[in-house]
Amino acid sequence: MSLSCYYGILSGERIPHYLCTRHTMVEADLSAPLVDLWGYHESRREGTVSLLSLKAEIAERIFSQCNLCERACRVDRQEKAGECGVRRPLIASEFLHWGEEDPLVPSHTVFFSGCNFHCVFCQNHDISQEIGGVAIPEKTMARIVGERGGRNLNLVGGEPTPNLAYILRVLGILEARIPVVWNSNMYMTEETMRILDGVIDVYLTDFKYGNSTCAKKYSGIEDYFEIVTRNHLLAEQQAELIIRHLVMPGHLECCTRPVLKWISENLHSVVNVMFQYRPEYKAHLYPEIDRYLTGEEKREALGYAREFGIELI
Repeated sequence: MSLSCYYGILSGERIPHYLCTRHTMVEADLSAPLVDLWGYHESRREGTVSLLSLKAEIAERIFSQCNLCERACRVDRQEKAGECGVRRPLIASEFLHWGEEDPLVPSHTVFFSGCNFHCVFCQNHDISQEIGGVAIPEKTMARIVGERGGRNLNLVGGEPTPNLAYILRVLGILEARIPVVWNSNMYMTEETMRILDGVIDVYLTDFKYGNSTCAKKYSGIEDYFEIVTRNHLLAEQQAELIIRHLVMPGHLECCTRPVLKWISENLHSVVNVMFQYRPEYKAHLYPEIDRYLTGEEKREALGYAREFGIELI
């Protein structure tokens, strides 16, 4: 398993991406129009403005006509929630999590409320679909992260994408030399991926569906496979990857097999084939997924992983 950069940060041999970006000074006028901010972002000419501050300003501008994810609601999220349900960042919970993949624990997980997916079987629907939680000022959150003592900062939800500007402002204050983990459904726009470049150390991704039809039916989103595969390719250029695939009952051929096949042909990453599916939330309205996995389905999923030479974690 190759997570050499991640382990290098833990050992003190490497600096987290966000600190490198924060200390990279570029030419920029943060009061300029958004199109000019993107020009500064791409040119990277040496100057006096932190590249991380520039990224935060771009994210803040996008927030006012939001297209951080591919739903592209284009709403001013200071005034109105998007399809994600998020108007302002709310923290549902934050704690040291011991249930993540072994290299990550103990992981300081920050659970944001709201999600751009509306999965009918969501096990965290009380966080993702029922918007609640508390607003924590950036300085307070940075202090909490610094004091919590986690092996990494794990940004999750719900979904972290709608909270990008807030996250970047926290990282603009944080001093902890720990890896930043982006725990996401990977339905971001290319613009969001450009902002994340140089900030994230590990993408911990949820690659659930092997086609866009199933994604539309169970999560209510369009063009899933095209968008998520594109973003995984971009993510591997930027950082290290741990991919999660939740095996769903009756979806071995349409989802599990094509997901694992595509990963084997396009990426160099470890995969967690997950058997934690439970028929929760609105799954009872869909008889075909209103059950637990069978032992045969679990064996079949592992067989596909062996067939395609997937390195499991």
